Amino acid sequence: MVNKFRPLHDRVVVERLNGEEKTAGGIIIPDTAKEKPMEGVVISVGPGARNEQGQIVALDVKEGDRVLFGKWSGTEVKIDGKELLIMKESDIMGVIS
Repeated sequence: MVNKFRPLHDRVVVERLNGEEKTAGGIIIPDTAKEKPMEGVVISVGPGARNEQGQIVALDVKEGDRVLFGKWSGTEVKIDGKELLIMKESDIMGVIS
């Protein structure tokens, strides 16, 4: 996938992690009632944004990072049958370690 699509500037490609299938009490959640998870794995990152001096500032996230992002962040795209999100680095709230 990385060879076919390269994000530009400060954009990041994220693959959502699967949502919960069951509640804590063991009740199975149907697909129509599931909320989209706000957690994912970074698949690809752009080179970075330019500052006022024209220098490229590298991104804080890297490929493989597990991140938390806003519920409505990014643009959903489908590449090679995978549903991915393309978002700006500023849409990412943090890296989960």
